[in-house]
Amino acid sequence: VGFRANVWNIGAEGQFLTGAVAATGIALAFKGTHAALLLPSMVVAGAVGGALWAAIPALLKTRFNANEILTSLMLVYIAQLMVSWLVFGPWKDPAGFNFPQTVSFARSTQVPRLFPGLRVNVGLIVALVAVIGMTIFLFRLFRGMQAQVGGLAPLAARYGGFSSRGALWTSMLVCGALA
Repeated sequence: VGFRANVWNIGAEGQFLTGAVAATGIALAFKGTHAALLLPSMVVAGAVGGALWAAIPALLKTRFNANEILTSLMLVYIAQLMVSWLVFGPWKDPAGFNFPQTVSFARSTQVPRLFPGLRVNVGLIVALVAVIGMTIFLFRLFRGMQAQVGGLAPLAARYGGFSSRGALWTSMLVCGALA
């Protein structure tokens, strides 16, 4: 999505980490429950966390014309420090023998495996669905076409009534949510 919209989002690792922080927050807040909606709510929280972290470089680019490569890359270090602070601080397992880890999550928060005895889990299916979804988004939906035109030819986009800023925002938010 970023390549098609001509947006260089180098900070996917930071978006992944903040998504993991959001999902972990849900898991720790409901650690005693075994609700069926817990894992899907963690996935949604992770996507929202990643998208919000990706919104920071998008805002800096559209508001101050800051380079999204540098800002997204520098935000990776901030996300890493935030995770370190949480794991060594408030979320540290008191029974963890001073290892940097949180308490174990409930069984209902673990991603189910596709085949017993193998490490392949449902994440493979989710990734394939995301690839198909992004292909449909880019090549079959009007908003995807706007993102491509706005990124690759900003003057043509303006002539067509599209926004190159909209292409940037769409690309960054989608990429952050997918991270």
